[in-house]
Amino acid sequence: MARGPRASRSAQYAWLITGPLAVFATVTAAYFWVEDPKWYTYWPWGLLALVGVCSAYVGVFSVVVRRTTFGIVVAEVPFLLALYYLPPTMVILVSAAAVALTTVIRSAVIVPTKMWFNVAKSAAGFAAAVLVIAALPEIHGAGPGTWGILATAMLVEFGVELVCFAGVMASVQGLRAAQDTFRNAVAPLATSAINIVIGLVFLVALVATSWSAVLLSVLVAALILMLRSFSEFFRQHRTLADVYELTKAVREQGSDDSSLPDVLLDRVRTLMRSEYATLWLAPQGRHPEVLLTARVENKGLLDLSPTPAAVRERAITGGRTVAVGPAFSQTADLRTALREARIKDAVVVPLRSGQTTIGSLEVLNRLGDPRSFRDADVQVLETIATHAAVAVENSRLVERLRYDAYHDRLTALPNRRRITDALAESVKVRAEDDVVGVLLFDVDGQRDVNESMGHAAGDKLLAEVAERLRGIAGPGALVGRIGGDEFVVTLRAESTDATVRLATEMREQLRGPMTVGTLTLDVDTAVGVAVYPDHGSDPEMLIQRAELAANAAKVLPYGVQLFHPALESRAVRRLGIAADLRKALDDDELDVYFQPKVTLADRHLVGVECLARWTHAAHGEVAPEDFVAVAEHTGQLSRLTERVLSEGLRRCREWAEADRPLSIAVNLSVRTLLDSRFPDQVEQLLDRYAVAPAQVTFEISEPGMLGDIERVLPTLYRLRDLGVRLSVDDFGTGASSLSYLRQWPVHEVKIDDSFVQGMATDSGDLAIVRAVISLSREFGLTVVAEGVESELTLDLLEEMGCEIGQGYLFSRPLPYERLEAWFSAQTEPESTPTGEVRRLRAVI
Repeated sequence: MARGPRASRSAQYAWLITGPLAVFATVTAAYFWVEDPKWYTYWPWGLLALVGVCSAYVGVFSVVVRRTTFGIVVAEVPFLLALYYLPPTMVILVSAAAVALTTVIRSAVIVPTKMWFNVAKSAAGFAAAVLVIAALPEIHGAGPGTWGILATAMLVEFGVELVCFAGVMASVQGLRAAQDTFRNAVAPLATSAINIVIGLVFLVALVATSWSAVLLSVLVAALILMLRSFSEFFRQHRTLADVYELTKAVREQGSDDSSLPDVLLDRVRTLMRSEYATLWLAPQGRHPEVLLTARVENKGLLDLSPTPAAVRERAITGGRTVAVGPAFSQTADLRTALREARIKDAVVVPLRSGQTTIGSLEVLNRLGDPRSFRDADVQVLETIATHAAVAVENSRLVERLRYDAYHDRLTALPNRRRITDALAESVKVRAEDDVVGVLLFDVDGQRDVNESMGHAAGDKLLAEVAERLRGIAGPGALVGRIGGDEFVVTLRAESTDATVRLATEMREQLRGPMTVGTLTLDVDTAVGVAVYPDHGSDPEMLIQRAELAANAAKVLPYGVQLFHPALESRAVRRLGIAADLRKALDDDELDVYFQPKVTLADRHLVGVECLARWTHAAHGEVAPEDFVAVAEHTGQLSRLTERVLSEGLRRCREWAEADRPLSIAVNLSVRTLLDSRFPDQVEQLLDRYAVAPAQVTFEISEPGMLGDIERVLPTLYRLRDLGVRLSVDDFGTGASSLSYLRQWPVHEVKIDDSFVQGMATDSGDLAIVRAVISLSREFGLTVVAEGVESELTLDLLEEMGCEIGQGYLFSRPLPYERLEAWFSAQTEPESTPTGEVRRLRAVI
């Protein structure tokens, strides 16, 4: 909603017109002064003419014809007589003085630029008129020749003033305003012509006999009384009609509280004929304070009010209308406050909702006739205020219902419906170089907070996340909550890459400790990104695809994933294989592959990592992350883990019986570690297969362990007490520091392959690997590097002191039969003080 006048150039541009007009009038007056040095001897008649012109300017009669108000000004009559009887210099001075005096009398606030332009315009118009009279034949008597000369002079004066006014409008408000001035000049021209005719009638009568002035005075007085009665009748009729139209407009305004001031204030100011009309609404709940004013000189609304605080305070505290002015003696004590604020009179009506005052409707500085507010005006304003108060209350009720329908009650953020609607509007406006990004933030660990500390603590956590998102989102972004622990940010960005960068930056800013009650929690998020138009134009589809990306981001070290079609097909595929996975476990259709682990110093084969693989009858080979995720969500993870561990232990015993002992490593999910029965299950399997606990290593992903470290630590200690080895897998991808290694009961650190594969070309990855190896050895931990795929990487790791390597340089994951063939082809026995081991013949 606009809150100010249209953009225009400074009013100071009016001086570009005022200056030349003043010079022209001054030069003309000086010229005629020289021509007639005794002009000032006509001062009594000049004073009489000044009184007549001022009376004509002040005594404007308003006539309503078919709901259109016409202002009747008869200033042409005294001016025409002045042109006939007075010297030219006196006429110019009278015209200028009349405008100046009228402005002082009628205006509560004088605008110097406007006043001096009007003075110069009037003086220049009559300067042109006296020049026309001087140029035409000399006036004799009051015959038709005189009529023509005076009428021509008055029309020239009208034309000059019209052109001057159009010129200043063009300078200040533009050419269109000047064109509107010329288009609206027909009615004033017709009125001026009628007044010229009336003035000529007066002139003929006065020239015929000066006694006609008596009759003319009586006629003028009678006309004034008649016109005033006529004007008052139509004023009352117009007031009733305007009140009806205003209340109708307020009622039709409906539930849009923000548009009420636009509908109300200009109409109230016009109806009450005041310089100011103000609406003040007190702050209430989500509704901020409203203070807007319509002023006669401004096209828009101003966010200020000249109403003295003492006047408004009395109306609000007393709950009654307060009217201050000459007609209201009961509030004489407040007139001092009005004078200090340069206000003539004021009426303040409180807006009430039941017994509560919610604001006020105020009018200040009565304009026109009568010169001050009266009791009838107070009654009209009270009627309007009653309707306005009902409109405000209704609009706030509707707005509250609408707000609740589109916002989340816990966080006060837009809900899924609001986000969807806003996203639908955003995708309609496509900028060539912009994309609309949907960033979905999934809060990790919120369910755990609910379970361990109660839902009240979980709600506080979500409220804190919402507050942080509000703070880090840009000014053009919309932040909302669409689910239990899911938040969405929609925004415009330069490109898809820029959107992903923003998501990464926001995730980093969102991370960090959050205080919930007496505890401080480290909260992390996974962020999914979808963009329009690359990933669709339907809002629901964009949000759904951002959710898919967020689910995929949970297993990524950096926690941000851009949607790609494979994620959608994978989600559909996962849904389809849930039932098949149970059958595969029942029928023992899952295979276990083994990937060798080799010591880097002497190339001894020391163990294998056991990895589950599944070839689906219809879908072919299923990615491990897909069926592991399905197992987690369908409660089959424990069976899957047992299948891999049992197969690994069986092969471990067979290798030991064949005099080539190899340790095994099995990946564990954090969900498995949360099962308190798992250590007992491990102990039973170790006993069943007669495998020493030291031959088994459990690898736990660092990012997953960080989210539930307090809950998994008891299980980790129980496993350590059994004698099995524990390894931190994917180290470096989580948010932990190396100091955590001293607190966790682990024996081994496994450096993530993303760092190992990049260390040969990236100095940053190289520095990370070097630091992990150095500090891990300081802590007495074995270091395993996964992802070894080149001899250069192998040499670098060996130089740094890394002990064990695993990767495609040695071997891919192999089924048991192919692993046996690999043993025969790629390794050879070697005797050591601890027994016989297998050694790689060569690395190809």
